[in-house]
Amino acid sequence: MGTSAAGAVLALAALQGSSAGAQTVEDVSSPATECRGTRPEGSLAGHGSPEDTPLERTLNHLDRLTQGRYADVFTGLEVDEEGSGVSIYRMPSASLDAAVCSTAEKGVTVRLYDTDVNEADLTALADRISEDMTRWDGTFQLREVGQDGRGHVLVGVDDPETAEPILRAAFGERNARYIRVEYAPQAELL
Repeated sequence: MGTSAAGAVLALAALQGSSAGAQTVEDVSSPATECRGTRPEGSLAGHGSPEDTPLERTLNHLDRLTQGRYADVFTGLEVDEEGSGVSIYRMPSASLDAAVCSTAEKGVTVRLYDTDVNEADLTALADRISEDMTRWDGTFQLREVGQDGRGHVLVGVDDPETAEPILRAAFGERNARYIRVEYAPQAELL
């Protein structure tokens, strides 16, 4: 996998607009759609180097799709390298589903999950939360903020029981359903 594409895929895997009638992130448990790649191995020319695996080439292609034409419906993804699969979280989009499923190489399983938020909105929420890193000093320590790829903003704190109701109230009920507060140890300098 190329260096820039690998970085983009790792960033997408590490992280991750509303639509009426879509599942909320709490409801996501089974894929809305699952497909197995049918394209011949190596047929995604220009999506990686010849020694890349079918999964790596498919991920490079997905990166282009989800950061380009389908950015407004893309939420995030998780990679299962052992099972040669990828789980894509997106707002329902028959067009994206068709594009993904028709281009995955043989041996790659793609699972598509419905969400009701896109990556851009999650990024904006994560940015708002992290702008307030020192706002809570004296009440709790906000130690990290990031996306999980499934449609949540993960907020690491020293005291989740204290922090969770405060953060939910501060960012409103609409945003609160995307916030997951968990314990994070104190960061250490290496």
